[in-house]
Amino acid sequence: MSAPVPPVLEARDLARSFGGVKAVDGVSFSVEAGKLVALIGPNGAGKTTCFNMLNGQLKPDRGEVLLASRPITGLEPRKVWRLGVGRTFQITATFASMTVRENVQMALISHAGKSWRLFGRADRRRVEPADALLDQVGMTGQAERACGVLAYGDLKRVELAVALANEPKLLLMDEPTAGMAPQERIALMALTAHIARERGIAVLFTEHDMDVVFAHADRVLVLDRGRLIASGTSAEVRNDRQVRAVYLGSGATSGGH
Repeated sequence: MSAPVPPVLEARDLARSFGGVKAVDGVSFSVEAGKLVALIGPNGAGKTTCFNMLNGQLKPDRGEVLLASRPITGLEPRKVWRLGVGRTFQITATFASMTVRENVQMALISHAGKSWRLFGRADRRRVEPADALLDQVGMTGQAERACGVLAYGDLKRVELAVALANEPKLLLMDEPTAGMAPQERIALMALTAHIARERGIAVLFTEHDMDVVFAHADRVLVLDRGRLIASGTSAEVRNDRQVRAVYLGSGATSGGH
């Protein structure tokens, strides 16, 4: 009988305070390969603080983070990224003056540990892998366009391709559908779910659109005032009285920190 496969991400008893306020207070959870886990909660629940501890932007006051059983607590973001943690943000972070393909090529060059200065123009390097990523996210037809002229939904797809360039084990997505039209939201998360399951990538995402959460999350985690108050399937969380009282029944719609 084979040994159980450890989760890609483990957060153990994470805690972080700011000026006496407990932003995250003893949070533990895990994310397995090929699974999408949503982290939701009202404004100020602690979601962004939690994300920032997972990818090294913040050091926890207590607790530890493990990536495929390897401790990564307190490592700087670039080292965490090199170990296989991708991240997308609420506001897209692409180079507006560069083409769609060049943005992905830059990420591939960076992942290979090469220097932009050393190689000069990126448009002659890593074209095929860049195009393969663009094909996965449905952006091949816009490879030559500057990111600055793209529709917002298309920018989100480019950002996903960039996040996949380091062949991540774990993808952290902070409000991935913010600012998108309802149909675009559904399409982006369906695409993310397909890629994650195909590649065995663990995905942790925050999201204010409950339709997106309940349609695509394998498991839902609910934070309130820094504490994890619920964890379960979409149906379990939707019917949880405490969750309905503090979040789903309150009309809350946003991401918070």
